[in-house]
Amino acid sequence: MNGLKEKVLTLDTMNPCVRRVEYAVRGPIVLRALELEQELRQGVKKPFTEVVRANIGDAQAMGQKPITFLRQVLALCVHPDLLNSPDFPEDARRRAERILQACGGHSLGAYSVSSGIQLIREDAARYIERRDGGIPADPNNIFLSTGASDAIVTVLKLLVAGEGPTRTGVLIPIPQYPLYSAALAELDAVQVDYYLDEERAWALDVAELRRALCQARGHCCPRALCIINPGNPTGQVQARECIEAVIRFAFEERLFLMADEVYQDNVYAEGSRFHSFKKVLMEMGPPYATQQELASFHSVSKGYMGECGFRGGYVEVVNMDPAVQQQMQKLMSVRLCPPVPGQALLHTVVSPPTPSDPSFAQFQAERQAVLAELAAKAKLTEQVFNEAPGIRCNPVQGAMYAFPRVQLPPRAVQHAQELGLAPDMFFCMRLLEETGICVVPGSGFGQREGTYHFRMTILPPMEKLRPLLETLSQFHAKFTREYS
Repeated sequence: MNGLKEKVLTLDTMNPCVRRVEYAVRGPIVLRALELEQELRQGVKKPFTEVVRANIGDAQAMGQKPITFLRQVLALCVHPDLLNSPDFPEDARRRAERILQACGGHSLGAYSVSSGIQLIREDAARYIERRDGGIPADPNNIFLSTGASDAIVTVLKLLVAGEGPTRTGVLIPIPQYPLYSAALAELDAVQVDYYLDEERAWALDVAELRRALCQARGHCCPRALCIINPGNPTGQVQARECIEAVIRFAFEERLFLMADEVYQDNVYAEGSRFHSFKKVLMEMGPPYATQQELASFHSVSKGYMGECGFRGGYVEVVNMDPAVQQQMQKLMSVRLCPPVPGQALLHTVVSPPTPSDPSFAQFQAERQAVLAELAAKAKLTEQVFNEAPGIRCNPVQGAMYAFPRVQLPPRAVQHAQELGLAPDMFFCMRLLEETGICVVPGSGFGQREGTYHFRMTILPPMEKLRPLLETLSQFHAKFTREYS
């Protein structure tokens, strides 16, 4: 009776799909960064005074100030007693009252319907119409979500079926955002890699899509194609012609399209412009506009907002089978509803102040200041890295990351392999230990065999970004000398 019973749940008995999940953006390198921060707090001497977390696109953690109007409306919604305060502009008070009227019990503390507050879905539909030059959007095709991530996983759940050679395959870009590889591992689907062309500024090539698709058809049933535009981690912005070619390809090959468009406000390069998949699809006309299935995702976490912690987002579905859409509604209802404060924040993003509103001038100035600084930081990052021998960085056309390629000496590669580490993980770990700079190795996103990269965010404030880039370049030079 006193003998120790074996646990019901062990590594051997747990869900094997969960064990296969990896998420590099918050992987071992970030755990080590947390330990280093703890050691610094305890007074342990290091060659640096702070850990700079350039591993994740978390704008406000990097010092970006929240947009005033967004937070004013949210404050009023969270604490309605403030509605009588003269400290808030009249349009913010009016907006908060409108949101509260749409909430159960006029409170953000009440559940909403599973697909999100109807009023906010209607506002999102109007936002999409404005963005796409008047192409209509139906609020019934819009589902609010816990950030874009939750909606992406929900759509993948609907798509995954079959066993063996009929198992669902999903085409994802390499390099990719690790949410996709993690979700596919968890759902026991087949990850089908298509490579972006680094030599052409991470361009997407339909011939490469075709290669990946034909190769995959031998061992699975490819059913979906994911596009990240603007790109994460690669920062490229798709040209309209490319989007049209992708839509034609998906239509011909009977693939469900998933367009991850969370960085649609983040476009910096001259001549680059964001084109939504929905707009291009509709402008292509029948049969594409009437038949091609599409889910497009957006979020309050990125853009100029940077409100990651509120977990607000949405998905719009186009040409989805109505019976499947009902199943999607059912799946979302299992989680009750997305966070209601996140929904309220999304409302302010899709329905910002208009020129006649008292808050308009300040809102515009703050928004433009954030985007202008990001554009300057994108340019600086590319410039500093390309001046460093052994580092090559494509233009950061959009999003909020650079994905530079680094040359690593053969001895460093060999040493990493002896330690059981990917060579770029070894490089990034050494970088963290010696400089306090936390970036994510390219192996966590996928890369062509024999190439090494890292992803870093361009979000640190300008006064920190330049020294960070220079320190990183100097470390690479020192690392190269050490292992040459």
